[in-house]
Amino acid sequence: MIVEDAPEFVQLVEASLLRGSDYHIEVATNGLDAIDLARKVDPDVIILDLGLPGADGIEVCRALRTFTDAYILMLTARAEEVDRLVGLAVGADDYMTKPFSARELAARVQVLLRRPRTATQPVGRTDAGSSLLVGDLRVDTMARQVTVDGHPVALTKIEFDLLATLASRPEMVFTRQMLLEAVWGLEWLSDDHLVSVHIANLRKKIDRGDAKHIATVRGVGYRLDDTS
Repeated sequence: MIVEDAPEFVQLVEASLLRGSDYHIEVATNGLDAIDLARKVDPDVIILDLGLPGADGIEVCRALRTFTDAYILMLTARAEEVDRLVGLAVGADDYMTKPFSARELAARVQVLLRRPRTATQPVGRTDAGSSLLVGDLRVDTMARQVTVDGHPVALTKIEFDLLATLASRPEMVFTRQMLLEAVWGLEWLSDDHLVSVHIANLRKKIDRGDAKHIATVRGVGYRLDDTS
């Protein structure tokens, strides 16, 4: 699904996506229509422009995340870092800054669609065969559910896969590149800054008071700690 109000840009992206593929593409030209259309067609990937009439991309992304776990690739004409960070914080999976190559955009969509939906295979301490247990944190890799001290936590696909990867080897330090490859895949075309932003979002959801579940190892990466 493409959400963009500039017809010439939509034509360019459509032509690039359809070259050598059989995608079914839906288009919305404003934010409110995009939300309605996403409910109707249940897309796999949403290419979402930040500057939209009706409701901007941030508002749309926040609304989409209340009912869909489709991959969201946000587009922005603003190069400021804050726009990128805010977009990812409300649930976007990646971003591209205009102007960019339509061919690169198509390549990113292809990688998203090939990306496996399952998290890292459990190798740590498990319960009932599918739950990874680290302190008060339980990650059920089969049901794709997370609880902290018995309380359910709602995560996006990316956040869940990051947490499951960390939980698969508690106390092991994962570099950003390792997490990028494990969660986004070897073919991913973006940089490891994505990892840092999604880790920050994940911390906000799973930390309780002084209990910090994900430790930063300076100059290396991240480790899941047993806080119990």
